[in-house]
Amino acid sequence: MSNKLCDRFRNFYPVVIDIETSGFDNKTNAILEIAAITLKMNQDGWLVIDDKIHFHVNPFAGAILDPSALAFNGIDPNNPLRGAVDEHIAIEEIFKLVRKGIKEADCNRAVIVAHNAHFDHGFLMAAAERSKTKRNPFHPFATFDTASLAGLVYGQTVLAKACETANIAFDQKQAHSALYDTEKTAVLFCEMVNRWKSLGGWPLTENNQD
Repeated sequence: MSNKLCDRFRNFYPVVIDIETSGFDNKTNAILEIAAITLKMNQDGWLVIDDKIHFHVNPFAGAILDPSALAFNGIDPNNPLRGAVDEHIAIEEIFKLVRKGIKEADCNRAVIVAHNAHFDHGFLMAAAERSKTKRNPFHPFATFDTASLAGLVYGQTVLAKACETANIAFDQKQAHSALYDTEKTAVLFCEMVNRWKSLGGWPLTENNQD
């Protein structure tokens, strides 16, 4: 079997995403920060980090800003030093990078990799709909959830605890920054995929397909 990324995940192109928001409702609460990291296979078939993209985002018009959510993630949407962009700009730039990666990796569609992926997937799809974005590269419902995978591999579902168990340094002071959490989630996902390979679970052979 080849070491091409498209052969590893059924022609899916995994993209690690983390989104910080102003609440839990993807229809009424805003994306305040979003980061995406693309992945690639090296020549030996190990999954590694490729490109990164990150935006602070202005709340969309009429968005509800839950004070408890803002206190949790420490984001002040009104801080002019954030250098925030409008939601549709962030979404378009991320999708442009992802579509480029899909083409270069000879994949068919992107799939979100995230910690508790249902949450991030819902916000990304809602933002794409609000932005009237055409050619959304992401699968409409499939995700790779690192919380579930880490529960299987390490017995931990909290990102910090899973990283600690996997011997991945994690700084709690930087947690809930979209870029930092995306970077740690990407490292964790690569570690789990590569661990499976190192244990002989990939590539598949005739013996382990029986």
